[in-house]
Amino acid sequence: MPRLMRGAPTAVLEAVDLPQLRAIAVWRDGEEVAARGFGGFTPDRPTNIKSASKSIVSALAGIAIARGLFSGTDQRVAELLRADLPADPDPRLARLTLGHLLSMQAGLERQSGPNYGAWVSSRNWVRAALAAPFVADPGQGMLYSTASTHLVSAMLARASGRSTLALARDWLEIPGFSITAWDRDPQGVHLGGNQMAMSTRSLLSFGAAYAAGGQGVIPPGWIAESWRPRTRSIFNGEEYGYGWFISRIAGRPVRYGWGYGGQMIYVFPGTVPVAIAMTSDPDQPSARSGYRRDLHALAGRLVAAL
Repeated sequence: MPRLMRGAPTAVLEAVDLPQLRAIAVWRDGEEVAARGFGGFTPDRPTNIKSASKSIVSALAGIAIARGLFSGTDQRVAELLRADLPADPDPRLARLTLGHLLSMQAGLERQSGPNYGAWVSSRNWVRAALAAPFVADPGQGMLYSTASTHLVSAMLARASGRSTLALARDWLEIPGFSITAWDRDPQGVHLGGNQMAMSTRSLLSFGAAYAAGGQGVIPPGWIAESWRPRTRSIFNGEEYGYGWFISRIAGRPVRYGWGYGGQMIYVFPGTVPVAIAMTSDPDQPSARSGYRRDLHALAGRLVAAL
């Protein structure tokens, strides 16, 4: 049983009033301090973390840069995915970079929201993403799209000659971290940014590695780059870096990954760092319903209690 810190159990128990919630796990300054499941779920039961996996794809990109597989965030997408470019490509594809993809500033028409179903029904997701029309120039406003992080997954596989899942299992040697399942596209590329399964505790372990400065796995410089504001979401008004939203909760700076339904990994940096993982019903909305706001408030109560 994890040691529960004074005040934290009360805040955790308050979450019982959130019917979508499945599990919570909390880490503070080197150790797990609370974990609990709800509605028959446990913190060790795998679940689909949805778009919270975009933060994990970002970590893999940073490690790939450190290992020399990518030149940097200026790595040109077309150099690695040339075989999947349209027959008559828009000249802007030649300017598209890894950094544009990670910050959701590709400029390509979004393949999330109403376009997602048609995109994942296509025969080749990478080619369909690259064939989408430009609605803005690369580097302009944020256009949140799972296709962008899927292209990062394809770039990782192309540059390394290995699957993205194999890279994750090899590179992310974080105690307690494990990806139990991950969907692939028709060509076998793992879906960057969705359909990744892991337990709440595994998601917490990933966040704790960031909170602890990388734990010798994620380059500290990449953490800083990931958390530097690049753009701003038109949906929630918050800043966005490379796979992380940037905000404040309970008066503290926070960086968080967010997946549909309320799959959350919060990292509160500072002299006493905190990480909080929450998983929820992946089939229920969390933005328009106000549920994500409820989870933010719960995270704030937990941090205040710690």
